Amino acid sequence: MSSNSLETKTQCDPLESHYSNGSVHLVTLDSGAEQQLTTEDHEQTESTYFLDRTDLHRDRSELIFIDPRANTKGDREDDSLLENSCEGNDSEDTVRHQIVIETTFSIGLQVVFPFLLAGFGTVAAGMVLDIVQHWTVFKDVTEVFILVPALLGLKGNLEMTLASRLSTAANIGQMDAGGDIWNLVVGNLALIQVQATVVGFMASMAAVLFGWVPEGHFDIHHAVLLCASSVATAFIASLLLGLVMIGVIIGSRRVGINPDNVATPIAASLGDLITLALLAGVSTGLYKQLRLNAYINPLVCVFFLALTPVWVLIAHRVPSTREVLYTGWEPVIIAMAISSIGGLILDKTVSNPNFAGMAVFTPVINGVGGNLVAVQASRISTYLHMSSIQMTGVSTVTRRCPNPCHTFFGPGVNSRSARVLFFLVVPGHLVFLYTISFMEAGHTTLTSIFIAFYMAAALLQVLVLLYFADWMVHWMWGRGMDPDNFSIPYLTALGDLLGTGFLALCFHILWLIGDRDSDVGD
Repeated sequence: MSSNSLETKTQCDPLESHYSNGSVHLVTLDSGAEQQLTTEDHEQTESTYFLDRTDLHRDRSELIFIDPRANTKGDREDDSLLENSCEGNDSEDTVRHQIVIETTFSIGLQVVFPFLLAGFGTVAAGMVLDIVQHWTVFKDVTEVFILVPALLGLKGNLEMTLASRLSTAANIGQMDAGGDIWNLVVGNLALIQVQATVVGFMASMAAVLFGWVPEGHFDIHHAVLLCASSVATAFIASLLLGLVMIGVIIGSRRVGINPDNVATPIAASLGDLITLALLAGVSTGLYKQLRLNAYINPLVCVFFLALTPVWVLIAHRVPSTREVLYTGWEPVIIAMAISSIGGLILDKTVSNPNFAGMAVFTPVINGVGGNLVAVQASRISTYLHMSSIQMTGVSTVTRRCPNPCHTFFGPGVNSRSARVLFFLVVPGHLVFLYTISFMEAGHTTLTSIFIAFYMAAALLQVLVLLYFADWMVHWMWGRGMDPDNFSIPYLTALGDLLGTGFLALCFHILWLIGDRDSDVGD
């Protein structure tokens, strides 16, 4: 058989289907072979998408077979997740890979430990924010709070998108060869440095807009401080987290773990803590230089912005990142704007001494929601890439308004993972809340009524996010947009906005009904 032929194995009985560059060909089956393609077989493989046309004038059926290897990335799908074919001819030109259906237990087992690790990272970030909110720079330049969700959201805008993109590349075999790994690593690192610098700069402009324009007060020195702090933090954090993500994905691939289940939570576990610590340290250091050496702040801005053309040139030379370099700006910029609105809510809330206790919980509720929805979006995107559903401008998989019952209670593997992720919310948050209480962090006593309101906010946040993930990934796929590059920034930014908004609402309601702490603001 030539290299442009494919041997399909169904119950160890080969069927031949020839293809070229993803074209569709008819496979004619006799009545005996047709009987072997039972509904049970289709449910077990979940790896082919075909139309069955029965000719009434002949005692046979014709199958329109869409080659699952001709995905939108144009590469062959070589991954351990697909090695579920029957024993037989195993030559490279004839093996058809199949998607392994993960059980609820296997999904939960792979997700729970990275989820807890990510959660403890957000707890640490919340404790850091609870401490630094009393630092001089956060009191004198309160607009720094607006930067917090926007810069913490970079893990969704950049690192989680990078993790999702590289997880898909690993699952379809693009990271098996040494040369391919090097190109992907260099190109993606350069790409996220470009995006981090631009997004950091725009986040500082948003902080100026949301913080000072309504008040009619503008301080050029504070504006430069915000710009330097934001750009430096975004650049350094993205570089460190990008290197970690690449190592995690390559390591997961080699030990047989699905990178989709572990990469995005690990990115979040370190992302919030590293980013927030960098923001606090950099902004404090630069704030001290305002009076001593005023030129330091604009020099920092110019330095990092001047490096941008270098990263653009490197990313442009790598084919896998060239397209994202030109088309991937819309989601990260819009996501930054959405997160900045959440930052405005945080600024106006924690600036009130009565609600200072909100600071320690904000990274936790935002981080947990973003982690869970990023895992789900990455899994759905990988499923679509590995299946035979083609990414086109008009697609039958596009659903304008998916049924919530299908999203959470359907029989498919994506519905199964949605249930697993949703059921992790309550036990996960209980662990994180009592960790905060045990560390004596924050200014809020964990009363039963507070926990009830907090859990209601967290469950509602994740419920909305998982539903939107189901709709958004399929919607983007049906319109020729790669969900790996577009969906996660929107979803994590929405998670930041919903989490911060719901949490602020909870604190206001608790204050009104009398559930207050005497030590709030201390």
